[in-house]
Amino acid sequence: MEKRLRSSLQNSVESFFSTATELSLKSAKPSLKTIIHNVKPSSDLSSALPLCLHTAIDNSINSFKNFQNPTTPRTPPSPPTKRPRRSSRNSRSQNQSTQETKETKQTCILQNLQLYAYIALLCITHPKRAFSPEDLLPSAIELHDNLILFELDSALLSEIATLCEQWWKEGFVGKEMLISQLLPFLVSKSLTLRKKVDVHRVYMLREAFELFDFEDESIEDLKLLLIRCLIAPLYLKMEDGRRFIAFTFRLSLQLLKEGLAMIRSQIPFGRKSVLEAYGDIVFRGWKSVEGDLKREIEDGFLQGLIEGAILANSPSFAASIRRVLGGFINQRTSDGVEKLLFRMAEPVIFRSLQVANSNVRQNALHLLLDMFPLDDPDATKVVKDTLLDKQFFLLERLLTDDCPDVRVVAVEGCCRVLHLFWEVIPSSTITKILTKIFDDMSHDVSNEVRLSTLNGIIYLLGNPQSHEILKVLLPRLGHMILDAVLSVRLAVTDLLFLLSNIRGFQFHKVVNLDVLLQTLTNDKPLVAQRITRLLMPSYFPSKVCPAEACSRFVTLVKRSPLAGARFCEFAASEGAATKSLMELVRVLINMTLSPDNLDAAQIDGMLVAAAQLCNSLASEATCKEALKKLLSGEKLKALLDVAGSGNAQSSPFNMAYVVSPPGLDGLLKECIGLVANSGDLSGNIERQGKVRSAHKLILSYDWFEDMFEALTSLLQSTALVCHNNFSTELPRQVFPTAKRKKSRSVQFSVRCKSVKRPSTFKENYQIAVGIAWQIKDLLISEVSRRSILESEALERAFLALKIISEVSIAHCMCCDFMDSSLVAAYTALSLHVALQDVTVDGIDSHSNMSNFGPSSTASSPAASWTSLDQTTDHLLRHAEKAFQVAVWAKPRSPSLECKQCSNVEANCSRRKPVGSHVDASTVEDDEYVSTYGKRMTNLLKILTSILKFIVDAATLGLLPGHQQRFLKFASAYLQNVVTNLRQSTHDELQLQEEQMREMLICYKSSFSYAAKLLNTVLARVDEDFPAPLELHTVANNLLDLTVSVELYFGFGCASRLTTVAKDWLPDLILALGSKCLLKHSAEEVTSLQESPDTEICIPSWLSVLAEIEICELRSSACSDEEDGRNTEQSIFPAFKKLIGMMVPLLRENLNVLDVVGLQFLVCSMNGLRRKDFSLVLGLTCFIFVRLLRPEDREFGKLRLMMMYVQEEMYPRIESEADGSRSSEDGLSELLEVKALLEPLVRNDRRTSGS
Repeated sequence: MEKRLRSSLQNSVESFFSTATELSLKSAKPSLKTIIHNVKPSSDLSSALPLCLHTAIDNSINSFKNFQNPTTPRTPPSPPTKRPRRSSRNSRSQNQSTQETKETKQTCILQNLQLYAYIALLCITHPKRAFSPEDLLPSAIELHDNLILFELDSALLSEIATLCEQWWKEGFVGKEMLISQLLPFLVSKSLTLRKKVDVHRVYMLREAFELFDFEDESIEDLKLLLIRCLIAPLYLKMEDGRRFIAFTFRLSLQLLKEGLAMIRSQIPFGRKSVLEAYGDIVFRGWKSVEGDLKREIEDGFLQGLIEGAILANSPSFAASIRRVLGGFINQRTSDGVEKLLFRMAEPVIFRSLQVANSNVRQNALHLLLDMFPLDDPDATKVVKDTLLDKQFFLLERLLTDDCPDVRVVAVEGCCRVLHLFWEVIPSSTITKILTKIFDDMSHDVSNEVRLSTLNGIIYLLGNPQSHEILKVLLPRLGHMILDAVLSVRLAVTDLLFLLSNIRGFQFHKVVNLDVLLQTLTNDKPLVAQRITRLLMPSYFPSKVCPAEACSRFVTLVKRSPLAGARFCEFAASEGAATKSLMELVRVLINMTLSPDNLDAAQIDGMLVAAAQLCNSLASEATCKEALKKLLSGEKLKALLDVAGSGNAQSSPFNMAYVVSPPGLDGLLKECIGLVANSGDLSGNIERQGKVRSAHKLILSYDWFEDMFEALTSLLQSTALVCHNNFSTELPRQVFPTAKRKKSRSVQFSVRCKSVKRPSTFKENYQIAVGIAWQIKDLLISEVSRRSILESEALERAFLALKIISEVSIAHCMCCDFMDSSLVAAYTALSLHVALQDVTVDGIDSHSNMSNFGPSSTASSPAASWTSLDQTTDHLLRHAEKAFQVAVWAKPRSPSLECKQCSNVEANCSRRKPVGSHVDASTVEDDEYVSTYGKRMTNLLKILTSILKFIVDAATLGLLPGHQQRFLKFASAYLQNVVTNLRQSTHDELQLQEEQMREMLICYKSSFSYAAKLLNTVLARVDEDFPAPLELHTVANNLLDLTVSVELYFGFGCASRLTTVAKDWLPDLILALGSKCLLKHSAEEVTSLQESPDTEICIPSWLSVLAEIEICELRSSACSDEEDGRNTEQSIFPAFKKLIGMMVPLLRENLNVLDVVGLQFLVCSMNGLRRKDFSLVLGLTCFIFVRLLRPEDREFGKLRLMMMYVQEEMYPRIESEADGSRSSEDGLSELLEVKALLEPLVRNDRRTSGS
């Protein structure tokens, strides 16, 4: 190829070009480079080749233009004649062929131009400068000026750009004529392709941009490209990109302003790296400019940033601005930067640190800390010292700022300043600041301030010069290991771990070792794990032999058994050697079985520690096999015998579960005995853990059926006692006569005989309570739940729970040991039976309907009912009877209708103190108050469990036909709760704090369940399923409950209830307006206010709402002390806050506001019928003053409200006000109502008339 080209060049230049165009440029490039670079300066080719090259380029460009814009007119085609279809296809083929020929020629021309551009590049880069740049300039200009023409051929564009770029770099004559098209092309290419090499090429040609006139209008496209560079990630990421953008700031004042405006607009949304890049760009630009350009950056941009960083309305926005300012702050050692920052910040920053707005103080403090020390380099030493003292004074002052957020920044900022400038800060200042931090900030009421104190001290420890004084001060932080906030305690452990790695510090001098071990025992897993990591080098080091490590751990467990057990929970995860841990297990087991010189607590601690280690080691197969050999069934039984506490007794079960050794029959019998004699488990965490461990072991060895059979037998015994004492019906399924399949349960019947059998109903009942807790707990796990639902004893257990639950509901106000666990287990089991579609024999059959009684739902025939239907009917019937018990309404009249109640009364009589110096009647009253409070709490828990059950069933869609009955039950329950609260207060029963706490929990749960029921029913409301009237009633009952709790229990309890209520406000609002949700006509609205049920009573929450509004109305008009006291007494702050949250929700939807507002109007008219004029005024003020915004008062969309006001309310108010039946007080209130309504009615009539 090279030989051919060389031969053609010897003939003529034209022949050379002709031959070269026939070759592929890619393959011909080496040959072309060799041939052209071998041309000598004295050769004729040095002058002939440039001329011929220009001619070839000119001809090719003209040819390409002709193809793009043909000037030769085409001859119009003659009218087509009728031809066969085949020839028409030929015509289309000919047209297609012509188009392809045209495209081929264009491609050929572009390839030739690419070749010519490459030859021109070889000529100007000739090592001996054989070709004159003046001769090649016309060719280069021709190619450069037509860059836009070749925009679709990227290869040709690249060759031309390379030629022009090289021309500029070489500084050849005419270089300024090759940049007008080149620079926009390169910038655009760098923005489009996003390659680093293109950004570098643009930067290398940066000086060429100075040749442009940026004041000319034709430069707008290039300016837009340069502005785009400011938001191009590649430019911001690359050093050359940032330098180029900074260089553009010197090109034009207008361009600088636009660039700074673009940066300013990106600050709120920019990432950290982007904002830091902007800071670097602005700083580089500031250094490279002078005069007006520098003043624009300083006064027009930086000053605005400093003010914005102080006045920003959010901490994140202020932080973003400071990141941009960081470009200058981090370069403060550069000439002029310190003076600039002082001149910009000093006039505003000190003033802003003392303003009333805490956000401004916080932002200014952040900025001061970033710029610290703020210094004037031109000032004298005295002035500098004064300025520094002023900054320290403000920092100390802000440590005690009223705003916790400011104190957080001040604490961490002071520690940062001390860390960075310890050497130059006076010792008196250091002592003063650190004393305030350790003595005051570590006890701050704000969690964040205490946490920032620890974080600041950890940072300060990074300066070794601070260690001497910190050794003295750090023990003052020891109390923080017991802080109530988890994050603070975690920070203390981080501090202690850091101290353990610093020479000269001892962490146990900061936090006493006993306190540390107590925290390890009782704290959260995250804290306990970090304390384990801290103690590991001392009590189980990895650098000593296993025997020594075990000896050290035994020392720990003897000192604090529970801490040692918790230590073993995390020892494996913290890197303890497996070999050492296995040895430790052997040591602990042997010491437990041979407890010489060990007390009971130490034995229990070692046993729990061994169980924790087995749990960690059993995941490895080799360790599990070794543990199987170590832990035989007999040894585990022996360990169980020596265990004392509940946690220790759980340990053998846990070890057997994870290790699975052979020969566990004896231990399994112990498990059955444990679960069968569990008693009440509801408040005993240790016993719960022990029973759960027994459950896991029984399940893993497939003995669950035997356990459940034993539990069912005990439930049947309790059900029989209930039958004997309370005459409850006993279905035959509870004690079937057919022989059951014998299994290992025979063995456990023998075991159960050895256990002391309950002798009283109370003992039987408490065992049933424990079994109910176990059943509910077993239903949580999928494996145990499946085992229960597949058990042969399921039916008998279910029916036994039914009987005991019935007694619990009916007699919970007679016996104070009645418990809600049985009802909860009964309902949970019923739900899971329904969800898993399990048939419980004897419950679904028609023959047993008599056990459940008639249904209250006529549309649901009893024969088609499922067990869930029957359970629901059974519970609701007995719950409704409980509402009617006289003791619910009159606490001091105990019912004596059953034997058990009589026995309880007799027992109470025998327990009365005899011969005591205390008045017997007083003791009796105190004892009865306590008993009554407990019984009332039990009933609340039971009814709450029933409410939860029906809400869960309704939510799951299991009982779609019972929703109206569910709403009636919820309404009756809530009404009785309110009545009971009122009665208890009337009788002045002083309930115990624990009882009040449990009752409040029930109220909160009941509120959530009832509101969820509203949500479920409202979701079904449509034209075919109208809203039940009970929806409105339940919503009123819930709001009455919030008012009653605040009235009788106080603001604290009410505020906790309103916290629950706020999440359900949308459902409450819709339920309040449910009566009118689908009513649209005037007749329906009129019939609504005439319905009898709206005239009977007014919900108490509406009366309280009216009272609140009147108090606010009077307080705004009167200022004397008596009115002020009345206002305070009737405010109901928690309920007022809840109403305040309802108002914006009502305003969001005018249709909902219309129907709910109508309910308020109807209630106000009912108040008018009762002559309660205060209620009328209060509700009217709430609607037309507080609820409706000025733009809503035109009633454009409040059609129902306006219709009711015009046709019913206003005429009645006018009639009452004009009559003589009203008293003077009532008359004034009616006149106020009339004054509120009159402008609205007049305006509406005017609108209707027009």
